[in-house]
Amino acid sequence: MKLNNKLPVALAVAAALCSGSVIAQEFTQEQIDAIVAKAVDKALAERQAKMDAAIDKKADVITEPQSTAQTPDLAIPYGVKFSGYARYGAHYQSGDQKYVGVDGSYNGSSAIGRLGNEGNGGEFQLSKAFKSSHGAIWDVNVMFDHWGDEVNLKKAYAGVTNLLESNPNAYFWAGRDFHQRPQQGINDYFWMNHDGQGAGVKNFDIGGVQFDVATVAAVQSCNPEVEDNGDNPSRITCTGGSGTGDKGNYAVTSKVHGMKVGPLDLEIYANYGFDSKAVESDARLKAWQGGVVLSHTNDSGVNKVIARYSDNADNSVYNKTDDLKTIYASFEGLHKFSRQMQVEYLLAFHDYDNSADKSDNRKNYNAIVRPMYWWNDVHSTWLELGWQKVAYDKGGDNNGWKATLSQNISIDMGPEFRPMLRFYVTGGEVDNKRTARVNGTDDTTLDSFNVGAMWEAWF
Repeated sequence: MKLNNKLPVALAVAAALCSGSVIAQEFTQEQIDAIVAKAVDKALAERQAKMDAAIDKKADVITEPQSTAQTPDLAIPYGVKFSGYARYGAHYQSGDQKYVGVDGSYNGSSAIGRLGNEGNGGEFQLSKAFKSSHGAIWDVNVMFDHWGDEVNLKKAYAGVTNLLESNPNAYFWAGRDFHQRPQQGINDYFWMNHDGQGAGVKNFDIGGVQFDVATVAAVQSCNPEVEDNGDNPSRITCTGGSGTGDKGNYAVTSKVHGMKVGPLDLEIYANYGFDSKAVESDARLKAWQGGVVLSHTNDSGVNKVIARYSDNADNSVYNKTDDLKTIYASFEGLHKFSRQMQVEYLLAFHDYDNSADKSDNRKNYNAIVRPMYWWNDVHSTWLELGWQKVAYDKGGDNNGWKATLSQNISIDMGPEFRPMLRFYVTGGEVDNKRTARVNGTDDTTLDSFNVGAMWEAWF
């Protein structure tokens, strides 16, 4: 009887202990869920803040995948980060040109307008961040691209931030990277481009001003040339073999940013190009270029002025031409009439002047406007109108126009949101009078009418 009385007590104690362990287990799981939820909320908040900053500060959203290690207080993401930019689709040609372009254009692969006027391809990046016991944040990045028949290694570099106690935001890097390639979106133009391999530092604070400096080498790979590829004779294509070493063309690049001139944001670029003995002595040249960007942001959008001067070069001091002087200037912006109605626009001028060989000297003028209307958070309609004139010093002019109407399906409201499904129709006409005169032909006019569907995303 005594034993029977003790048994229920023992069972009750055991049940209490078991229930206590279950409660402890449930509490631990709740903690894990709370931590995960907090991390997800923080990641979403950081992503939204980055998008908001892009909308406020940029006339076009930067599509370049970003490093995983950007600031010392950035939470290290779990696993490997996958990012990139891509666009693929079908583009049916029923006219003379698959992509509308004026012969002799040098300021952008879509200088007459990008919407419904660009080919397929993508860039795919894998990044991994680490944090040392001393607090330094390291990251390793690898990117492949697909813009032609081959898949190329475009990035393979490592970097570290929070290394210097006196300058925690300074980011030191070395390897192969996209480098100093400021881009205009609406005409798809890198008005500077020094992709290559080398080393440098970004965001080095000097009295409240940010300073970037690097020494980079052009990779032993394709050479940018202007040649007739059957679709658009003014397109810059790549020819030649590929390698992993330095080509012999080098650049010292610098950028000062984070400056204010009254209500304006100011950026200053200065670059110097030179060659090593890998280049034949009679072909070695030096080049330099400088650039200024002034931008103004308000609640209704942003306006930006860009000016660049190059000596013995155009948009890159890697590629040098003796006695060449080029000037590029543009005005671009984004204005929000309302949340549903916005417009992007660009005016650009490019002067190509070679005093040693004046036969190819010319001036580019182009204008693009893109009004956009969102019916709701998913559906939108865009119209892009473009005009371009290439005025040669000798032999006459080439000119053309393009119009694209695009119906879009996107993840949210705003031109910066991707992925986007795009269904478009493009029409245009190009009159290459000068080209026809030089080639001795009578056929100067090229008509275009193209229909397409495309997926575009950055992620």
